[in-house]
Amino acid sequence: MDDCEDLIPEYLNFVKGIVDSEDLPLNISRETLQQNKILKVIRKNLVKKCMDLFSEIAEDKDNFSKFYEAFAKNIKLGIHEDAQNRSKLAEFLRFYSTKALDEQTSLKDYITRMPEIQKSIYYLTGESLASVRNSPFLEVLKKKGFEVLLLVDPIDEYAVTQLKEFDGKKLVCVSKEGLELEETEDEKKAREDEAKQFEDLCKTIKDNLGDKVEKVVISNRISDSPCVLVTGQFGWSSNMERIMKAQALRDSSMSSYMASKKTLELNPHNGIVKELKKKVAEDKADKSVRDLTFLLFETALLTSGFVLDDPTSFAKRIHRMISLGLDVDEEEESAAPAEAAPAVEEVESGSKMEEID
Repeated sequence: MDDCEDLIPEYLNFVKGIVDSEDLPLNISRETLQQNKILKVIRKNLVKKCMDLFSEIAEDKDNFSKFYEAFAKNIKLGIHEDAQNRSKLAEFLRFYSTKALDEQTSLKDYITRMPEIQKSIYYLTGESLASVRNSPFLEVLKKKGFEVLLLVDPIDEYAVTQLKEFDGKKLVCVSKEGLELEETEDEKKAREDEAKQFEDLCKTIKDNLGDKVEKVVISNRISDSPCVLVTGQFGWSSNMERIMKAQALRDSSMSSYMASKKTLELNPHNGIVKELKKKVAEDKADKSVRDLTFLLFETALLTSGFVLDDPTSFAKRIHRMISLGLDVDEEEESAAPAEAAPAVEEVESGSKMEEID
């Protein structure tokens, strides 16, 4: 039988074998047989047997790495589809992390390495290992010594949304809003004071960006980068948005309400943000403030895993900055081709005269 959906779930379609049963009534139609309770018992036992076999393979690290390389997607699909065996399947998951970039680690091993103050399992999704390993979202977590799982397979997005927790620890996406890092009372108070000091800057940036962002706030997750864009807690992450946009038969109406509501988070300790705060205090209507705001927003889009809506205007801003760095006057540049134009006309008129001769 090639089609055994009643006997074994779809995510275990790589399993081959023979089922020997004395109890199946064979003198009835196939439709009646499909409703038979014995089939449900067989299915349950087959899944249980598969889990036991996976556990056996997992005892040998080398064998399991070969098995996982071939069938990782099936296990992740099982986590998405099979609620009953989700916690058991989660034991077989392997991911790269900020502390295990060379070989993948299990969720159990991750928990054994967690510091005492850490309450949740942190993860970050992205397109590739290269794009997430130095992500700005990891800055503060790395400094605190918290390990972050790096999920770079598109199916990971679907699996973790269903998994939600493992061994009593919640799975938390570090690129979504509402990230509550374990802080001391002094750190919380310092952050509240900073939020008040940068209130004017946040308001000005929000006015400049309009509906491109939902709000602008002070960040607790970045320590080096000037800013980062985070998504709503219950919407799509930037990576999920990219995956859904790539779907050939996607439902556009779904994108409208699931698409990420972006929050721009500023780093109050960054020199660029501090200088921008001074400029806003001097003159809110300064054109350079608006230009710099858009440039910061667009670079944050890229570093946070989003795609630019208008790459041309971003390129123009970068070219303008390069011109400033090289002391190139834009007016001179545009005037140069205009001056060259009459010379071309003279040559053309000369050639016409030759033709007449």
